[in-house]
Amino acid sequence: MDKREARKAYKARITPKGIFAVRCKTSGEVWVGASDHLDTAQNGIWFQLRGSLHRNPQLQAAWNAHGEAAFEFERLEEFDDDVSPLLLGDLSQKRRKHWEKALAAAAL
Repeated sequence: MDKREARKAYKARITPKGIFAVRCKTSGEVWVGASDHLDTAQNGIWFQLRGSLHRNPQLQAAWNAHGEAAFEFERLEEFDDDVSPLLLGDLSQKRRKHWEKALAAAAL
């Protein structure tokens, strides 16, 4: 496969979209977020937390207090690939709020 074909295949791939939770096993705290790239969402969040760069101060404080080993990433819900990009934002927000309420979680 040449570079053009590889680039084309990369752009054409379908990434899982949906809702996820970050849980602190020590404190029991839960944060819920939405992502257009569930397969890489954990890597991004963990990178920010390791560098003390995360925009959520409560999550960052819990990470600093309890350490990486106390945290886990969980996929809560994946959306169908046929969801329109125009509807994806509304669906993400609605489902994220549902999970926040169901888990007594904070927004991420």
